Amino acid sequence: MEKKFEKMSVDELKAELKRLKDNLCDLEDTHSFTFGGTSVHIGATQAQNMQEEFDQECREYNEKIAEIEKLLQERQG
Repeated sequence: MEKKFEKMSVDELKAELKRLKDNLCDLEDTHSFTFGGTSVHIGATQAQNMQEEFDQECREYNEKIAEIEKLLQERQG
């Protein structure tokens, strides 16, 4: 668990949770547009690298979101 989250107040955690969820949504929208909404041609290797990077970023956001939700649940009883 990230120590910075443990030091945050409930209001700060809620704000950080919203920020992370917004960032994740933006990342998903950008990825969807890049791979589904354009006719831009990219090479297979580059596409695979972009997908792996996207998957990693999503995993990181989801882990942080889960941490914050757990902390909020513990603190709010």
